[in-house]
Amino acid sequence: MNSPTTFEVYIIILAGISITLILAMCIIFMVIFHRQKQLKNKQQVALLQAEYEHTILRVEKEMQEQTLEYIGQELHDNIGQMLSLAKLNLNQGGPEQVFESKKLLTQAIKEVRSLSKALNLSWIEGIGVKDFIEKELEKIEKTGFCQTKLEYDTPLDDLPQDHKLVLARLTQECLNNAIKHAQPSLLKIKIESSQNNTQLEISDDGLGFDTSQASQGMGLHHIESRMKSIGGKAQIDSFPGRGTSIKLILPN
Repeated sequence: MNSPTTFEVYIIILAGISITLILAMCIIFMVIFHRQKQLKNKQQVALLQAEYEHTILRVEKEMQEQTLEYIGQELHDNIGQMLSLAKLNLNQGGPEQVFESKKLLTQAIKEVRSLSKALNLSWIEGIGVKDFIEKELEKIEKTGFCQTKLEYDTPLDDLPQDHKLVLARLTQECLNNAIKHAQPSLLKIKIESSQNNTQLEISDDGLGFDTSQASQGMGLHHIESRMKSIGGKAQIDSFPGRGTSIKLILPN
């Protein structure tokens, strides 16, 4: 066999160098692409974290505003009335009136203590979502607006505080929407847990609405985005004349 000529050796060396350069460029490109992808992922994570924190802060603010509104109503309608009655009884000056005044003042003190707890959102840590819902439904029942019903197989005591906060706020929002728009005779809440997820369903037998209409003012987008912020989702079913069902779903 003939030995390779100088030209052939040159061609082989040049081809080897070219292949090496191409491989090096591919490696550099892959490294740059990987770093850009990492940077993009970090930016997306930062944006999601910022959106999550913003959502939680907004929910806390809304919940505090609603709590303060409730406190104002209670001070005016409940505690204020008790104190007025106590004052009237004391002006009478009789033993029976004094005794009744003491009872009213004791009750007013209890009510003030309850309201002071409501001012601090850390109360959500110490209760389950079920307990919170029971109180909300009890307030609706007392107004005589409609009947309410609660079914559950778990009290949701062990959820993280932010999960409790979002579920509590969304439950309030859904109940308020039903009261304002649905004209229901029954508001029903059902909590059930399975191996895959936990569902909190708020339903009514009211007017219902067309979910394809974006102008309903029901805050449906906010419900979905808030559930997404805690890793869950919302499922909304409604039809005119057939009531509304809103499921808040958290994976287990």
